Amino acid sequence: MPLSATLARFQADIGQCDRLMANAHLSDAAGNPMFPATDRRQITHAALLNAFISWETFIESSLVALMMGEPTLGGTLPTKYVTPPSESAALDMVCGTRQFFDFGNQEHVRKVVRMFFQGGYPYEPHLSSMAAELADLRTMRNASAHVTSSTQRALDALALRIFSRPATGVELYRLLTSPDPGQPPAILLLSPMKRGSWLPPNS
Repeated sequence: MPLSATLARFQADIGQCDRLMANAHLSDAAGNPMFPATDRRQITHAALLNAFISWETFIESSLVALMMGEPTLGGTLPTKYVTPPSESAALDMVCGTRQFFDFGNQEHVRKVVRMFFQGGYPYEPHLSSMAAELADLRTMRNASAHVTSSTQRALDALALRIFSRPATGVELYRLLTSPDPGQPPAILLLSPMKRGSWLPPNS
């Protein structure tokens, strides 16, 4: 898939997740929520998980396209150290001896792009500059997929960093729908993807 189409699909997917979360919190003419609290929570969690999947898909698709020799959207040809004969071969190279590659693990992704492209370009230094945001997103993704003592501790630590006060046992839904102290009051944490604005193929 061309990089332009890959980027367009990613932007469309994130926009759809935003709309899904926003629509889940609509009120009727009397000001009453149109969905019960349980539905609002589940829709928000699902939209976050879909957003994370969209990010993984974007990284995978753009990485394969660049490995196959496609230039960035700016027309630059990255200096690459690999020349896979096909897209499936490119994915095999990324996976190596593993059964699958975790595109949601930023440390793994950063290691691969540095191995396959000179200086990790066009992914670096951007991925490194987004490291904190991507780690936060992964923490929230893990909490949306399953709640364990380890995921809860990570979520509590994230809430502490964001709000600068303890929030033991914080729910993911509360974290996602609370005002972000680092943004204007009207901005909610309904779209974690927007906390990092970089998209690699634009370089």
